[in-house]
Amino acid sequence: MAWKTFPLRVTGIEMITPTIVCLSFRRDDGEPFEFIAGQFINIHFEADGQPVHRSYSIANPPGSDDIAVAVSPVKDGRATKLLFGLEVGDVVDASGPYGRFVLRDDEPCRYIMAATGTGVTPYRAMLPLIEQRLDEGFTVEILLGIWRREEALFARDFEEFCSTREGANFHACYSREMPDDAHPWEKNGYVQLHVAALDPQPANDIVYLCGNPNMIDEAMEMLKAREFPTRQLRREKYLPARS
Repeated sequence: MAWKTFPLRVTGIEMITPTIVCLSFRRDDGEPFEFIAGQFINIHFEADGQPVHRSYSIANPPGSDDIAVAVSPVKDGRATKLLFGLEVGDVVDASGPYGRFVLRDDEPCRYIMAATGTGVTPYRAMLPLIEQRLDEGFTVEILLGIWRREEALFARDFEEFCSTREGANFHACYSREMPDDAHPWEKNGYVQLHVAALDPQPANDIVYLCGNPNMIDEAMEMLKAREFPTRQLRREKYLPARS
C-alpha cells in the first residue's frame, strides 16, 4: 500500500506515567491537520531496511494543530526505540487520520466507555463532545483498566471532568494493586467485570471498548449474552506489535 505521508515535528515530550510517554507534534509542512475525536495516526519509519508503521490514537481534542499520542513501551520494540529516543524538534513521517472509533449521531443514551492502558486516549479526545452530549440528555461511564494507580494515564483529566459534570462517572480499575487510600472512583478488579457491574442494557446503552483484545473479547461475550445489537457495540483492539 502506498501511504500518503506528511512530516510531524516534535513539540513536546512528557512522561505521564512511569512508563508511558506523551508525544506532542505539529505538521512541519504548514498544512492543517483535521481529524475526528477517536481517530488515530500512523507513524512511519524504516527498520532493517524495510518500511514499517505503528498506529497511535490521538489523545487531544480537535480544534488546534496539535497532535498528541500516548506511547507504551514494547520490549525490544522498533517503534519503542524510535519514539522514546525522540527529542523536541525531531521530525517523523506520519499518515492519517484513520478510524471509525468515534461518536456517532446517537439518540440520548448511556455511553459505557471501557479501555485498558493507552486505549483510553480516544476517550480523552472525545471529552468536549461528551460534554455537549451531557447537555442533550446523555450520560457516560468511563472505565480505565490498569494494573495499579501509578499507571492510570490521564486519570486526573477524567476524574476532574466527571466530578464537575452531572451524568458523568469515571472508574479506575486496578487488577493487581489497590491503594490503601483509594478514592471512591478507584476500584479493585478487571475493567470488564466493572462493565458487567454497571448492568448494561441494550434498551438504553451503547458500549465502547478499546485496548487489550482479551478484555474486549470477554466484554463482548457478556454483552452478546445480553442481546446487544452490533450497532451498539463499538470496539478497537490494540494488537501488540510484532517488534
